Amino acid sequence: MANSAARRLNEEALGALNGRIETPAYDRRCLHPSIIHLGVGSFHRAHQAVYLDDLAAIGGEWGEKGVGLLPQDRGVAEALGLQQGLYTLLVRNAEADEARVVGSLLEYLFAPERPEAVLTALADASTRLVTMTITEGGYNVDERTGRFDASNKAVQADLKHPTRPATVFGYLTEALNRRRLAGIPPFSVLSCDNVHRNGHVIQTAVASFARMRDDTLANWIERYVSFPNCMVDRITPQTTDAERELVAREFGVADRWPVITEPFRQWVVEDVFNNGRPALEKVGVQMVADVLPYETMKIRLLNASHAAMGYLGYVAGYRTVEAVMADQNFRSFITCQMRDEVAPLLPPVPGIDLDVYQQTLIERFSNPKIGDQLARICMDGSAKVPKFLLPPLNDALNAGRPHRWLTLALAGWLRYLSGVDDQGREILIQDARAAELQSLASMARDDPRPLLGLRDIFGDLADREEFVTVLQATLRALCTHGVHVTLVRALGNSGS
Repeated sequence: MANSAARRLNEEALGALNGRIETPAYDRRCLHPSIIHLGVGSFHRAHQAVYLDDLAAIGGEWGEKGVGLLPQDRGVAEALGLQQGLYTLLVRNAEADEARVVGSLLEYLFAPERPEAVLTALADASTRLVTMTITEGGYNVDERTGRFDASNKAVQADLKHPTRPATVFGYLTEALNRRRLAGIPPFSVLSCDNVHRNGHVIQTAVASFARMRDDTLANWIERYVSFPNCMVDRITPQTTDAERELVAREFGVADRWPVITEPFRQWVVEDVFNNGRPALEKVGVQMVADVLPYETMKIRLLNASHAAMGYLGYVAGYRTVEAVMADQNFRSFITCQMRDEVAPLLPPVPGIDLDVYQQTLIERFSNPKIGDQLARICMDGSAKVPKFLLPPLNDALNAGRPHRWLTLALAGWLRYLSGVDDQGREILIQDARAAELQSLASMARDDPRPLLGLRDIFGDLADREEFVTVLQATLRALCTHGVHVTLVRALGNSGS
């Protein structure tokens, strides 16, 4: 039960909160909403918004407006509306919990009900930067070809009704067109999703969409709008009622939608902006000329490890990341994958000791307070696996290097797609292509090639006969003996 003495979070309550929780030490009225963030979820509120809050505390003036693009964002919209954009950030580690109220989010717009309000805000000259977290699968750009999917129904609808958009491409293009026609300089567009060269991907999507509307508009966007690449990192699990109750009980705050996260955070940004930017380097953001080495390191070590532990861990019967990492065999498996197969093929990363980085990841994964659900990690595998797991696997294959752990991780996804764990419990596959994938996965134990034939996901893996044979044997072992026995045997054979 929630603490009845807890104060409902809003501006009026800030001065009366107990001393255990940090509150904004600045006047929120002095912040300018120069940033609009599209897709305000837990990760954004644990990451970019916190950096802006830190900057405001030392005199920065860049605040932000948030936009919920999807119908399922209504709950966040209602919570943040009642709380005047304020929310509690709970940072958890094994030693202690720390909480703070973040004040950099000044307003929240729910796009499905207020599309014109969103367009007006985007088109206003005061908006100088648009950031976004729309998930890895939200960009509508083919990973292999680099082409924007113009046949998408939502895209076609936005082309027909440009003033009533539903997609991020529709909103950005219409707003930029309004600014162009009004003689207002464009905003920069900064993707903060775990997408390879995310700035280039959103640039492709927006420019391609704009060209379907007007070549002149597309040319203007390509010439004047900056799309910096960036890398983001902070583990942020989904909020449950247990965390709401904890925040109320321990910190005296009745917050409808607090955010739970870990102590670690990192943000690396390509320093190319066409309309100014906040001085993020003052609060720990790495502003660099080339994000690619940092992005590759993070995606292939953290995200590929998440994929490996997520699918195999779920099939094994675990439901949280820390439960997986408490299993010494899984811990050894993840360590071996990073150390022996992924790290040796990474490019040099300026200022980063890869051995220390890997050890830090193991410690972060093992944090007993985070409660990160494997179901969250396993969502949207058809979008995540090609971006996170397959690139290091393909690099290892092409270089003739060891790849048994990456192969086991991929086999884990195929086994997960069967829809039943090792205890016979049903697995709910949360993926836009679930039906297609499960149908093909049902025969993968005997022959994975039909499933590997989905080239938009697997590329040319089906053509690598030797690899397919090994993958099939690994999948059969998982199906016959289960994850635990397969892991023990693999680790025993490796001498690890």
